[in-house]
Amino acid sequence: MRLLPSLLFFFALAASGQSVQLLVQSSPLAGFRYGEAAAVMPDLQHGDSLDLVREENPHDPNAVRVEWRGHKLGYVPRRQNAAIAWGLDRGTPLRARVSRLADHPNPARRIEFEVYIE
Repeated sequence: MRLLPSLLFFFALAASGQSVQLLVQSSPLAGFRYGEAAAVMPDLQHGDSLDLVREENPHDPNAVRVEWRGHKLGYVPRRQNAAIAWGLDRGTPLRARVSRLADHPNPARRIEFEVYIE
């Protein structure tokens, strides 16, 4: 299994006290039009820290809200949120950051973010 050596390396570096980040996934922001993303986008910067918040949602039991400085930007896309929801529910210290900003006519392509473990 190819993943095993990578994970062992990750844990060895983490145990040595070095800062290590393991990328879990990269996703476009879903629900851009329904949050405050349009209003705060001029202030967002590449690399900004984001908060991942589990949300009770009757339409999606795995809903994970994406926030920046207390502003709801949108969501982790439904087709990509199950593993993130599972990790958050179990206390996994997942972090997120802005990985791409674009002035694109399609709202689903304006903000991308990465989820990682540190």
